[in-house]
Amino acid sequence: MAFTHRDPFEWQLRTRSVTLGRRTLVMGVLNVTPDSFSDGNRFFDPQAATAQALHLLDEGADILDIGGESTRPGRHEPIAAEDEQRRVLPVIEAVLKERPDALISIDTYKASTARLAVAAGAEIVNDISAFTWDSEMASACADLQCGVILMHTRGRPAEWRSLPPLNDEEVTPLVSRELAASVKLAVYAGVERRRIALDPGYGFGKSFDENYPLLAHQDELRSVGQPILAGLSRKSFLGRKLAGLHGGADAPVTERGSATIAASVAAILAGAHMIRVHDVRPAVEAARIADAILEYV
Repeated sequence: MAFTHRDPFEWQLRTRSVTLGRRTLVMGVLNVTPDSFSDGNRFFDPQAATAQALHLLDEGADILDIGGESTRPGRHEPIAAEDEQRRVLPVIEAVLKERPDALISIDTYKASTARLAVAAGAEIVNDISAFTWDSEMASACADLQCGVILMHTRGRPAEWRSLPPLNDEEVTPLVSRELAASVKLAVYAGVERRRIALDPGYGFGKSFDENYPLLAHQDELRSVGQPILAGLSRKSFLGRKLAGLHGGADAPVTERGSATIAASVAAILAGAHMIRVHDVRPAVEAARIADAILEYV
């Protein structure tokens, strides 16, 4: 992987546009769930979630990504849209009451949740299924005229551990091809290209070792012609690679901070315009150094 010059984009959101490419934007993760793989139930209470959201903004987050349903590997039972909405909508409203200019993304694959979240003030819909798990999502986002993030996912969470393996050479071409198809689907439904960003979906339907060739060749995703968000924070494949430093067991979530920074910097140098992280301040500092390097590419 060579360091990659980032193509500039003007990402059109619901009420504003964001310039991408000059510096890396940092998206802070807020899981308003009782079973998040990374945060457990620490921010399930709306007041705790709102306080954490404000903390992430104070640490330098450019975007808050608020989600109300965990999609951890293994068994995954979708929650009702009404339950998801009860979790996230009060937090969106409370954050915007405190910080009216905050840029909020709703992490959902449900069209009804997307509509209500955007009505509450969200600017972006971040769909891990790239509009494939809810047949109404593409048309909803076209109607809402919001920013969208389409993520590459192989299968459903309950299937991830039984998916057929990919050869190292297959991973990036597959992700590139299927992300291009997702863009085509979105545009056909009426979503403007200038509103679309893409996420390679690290850890989502990729086995532990399949993520590394994807990261090594992430720069090839430039061919799809959209800005890239890389979400590597605390992922299981990082913990697995650190097992030799933790007595043979995968590094626990709480011990994956340095690995997250290393992987995020690699993603930036491979062309990512945005990174999605749980620990914002270290990521902001690391992104500043990576951006300084890219000034000479």
